[in-house]
Amino acid sequence: MANNANANAATGYRHQRANGPATVLAIGKATPPTAYPQSEYPDFFFNVTNTNHKTELKAKFARICKNSGINTRYFHCTEDILKANPSMCTYLEPSLDIRQDIAIREVPRLAEKAAIEALAEWGQPRDQITHVVFATTSGVNMPGADLTLTRLLGLNPNVNRTMLYQQGCFGGATVLRVAKDLAENNKGARVLTVVSELTCVTFRAPNEEHLDNLVGSAIFGDGASVLVIGSDPIPEVEKPQFEIHWSGETILPESDGAIEGRLTEAGLIFHLLKDVPGLISRNTLPIFNKAIEVAGSPSWNDLFWCVHPGGRAILDEVAKTLSLKPEKLEATRDILYNYGNMSGASVLFVLDQMRRRSADKNCTTTGEGCDWGLVVGFGPGLTVEVSVLKAIATAN
Repeated sequence: MANNANANAATGYRHQRANGPATVLAIGKATPPTAYPQSEYPDFFFNVTNTNHKTELKAKFARICKNSGINTRYFHCTEDILKANPSMCTYLEPSLDIRQDIAIREVPRLAEKAAIEALAEWGQPRDQITHVVFATTSGVNMPGADLTLTRLLGLNPNVNRTMLYQQGCFGGATVLRVAKDLAENNKGARVLTVVSELTCVTFRAPNEEHLDNLVGSAIFGDGASVLVIGSDPIPEVEKPQFEIHWSGETILPESDGAIEGRLTEAGLIFHLLKDVPGLISRNTLPIFNKAIEVAGSPSWNDLFWCVHPGGRAILDEVAKTLSLKPEKLEATRDILYNYGNMSGASVLFVLDQMRRRSADKNCTTTGEGCDWGLVVGFGPGLTVEVSVLKAIATAN
């Protein structure tokens, strides 16, 4: 009897799992409405923080902005909001409560905008969403942004929620990994996969003692990405975009302290080492080699690449290390140019850009004609997250 019971239990457990790999079924993205041209941002930044007298620092900041590869960024915190909250515009004045109030309210609202777009593309009833995975580095509260988003969207109250805080710039790859596990281990699961980021937690006046903050102020912007992920797409009903075949993570050697963020009374303060691009270029080959084994070990230029646009120098080093053709990082550079670095949301913007470029070029797959590709996130740790994706063949 015991053996029969165990056999029945094992059979039931197997039936709960999906048959095929986790699949991206829809993608949505959103930014706040206010765009800031990068060429005008130094004047805005030093004006609103009352630091125009720091002429050498402003000139340095202007050079960083000019060389950033960024044309436009989007921010929730407009001039009016910042002037109404002057403690955010100093260097280290206590302001955490104000920043938290903004983040707790606006992070799920921005996610809602992206989610509405993704759900509309998916086209199925919202009560079929079984899981929510939500990552943010902007604000900390309980219940979290996952619960607020669930209510804003009117999702089933029985939805299974996972809230991830402080992943930083690799958070976009992290939510892919978590959603993959949920989709493949829960038959019929449809996972709303969310990253929403605002710079309200890190905005502050420039200071000569903290040049790391100067770099962050020159490249970060606000944005949210939402994917619907599930296995075994329903034929003629759901429209698969990419299959997720493997996800992995590694901590790079000799990188302790390379990227850090500490929550203080003055908000979240980032610390960045100058050699982050070098650390990435010197140490990522092992995880890249492990990842491409899943795809049959193609050459680097036979893959499509969705890399976190952490900065122009990082992308240049990755391209140099792997001898990538210029077009391989064009989707990533497009996002950097048009949005800046939106922390964890950025790489999912790149994934959306990849499929759009593929459609515009009438490519044979959603990976600009390549069958396999990598989604790559970099962030605190120094942590690298990689997912191996298989592109879906297109009608063309």
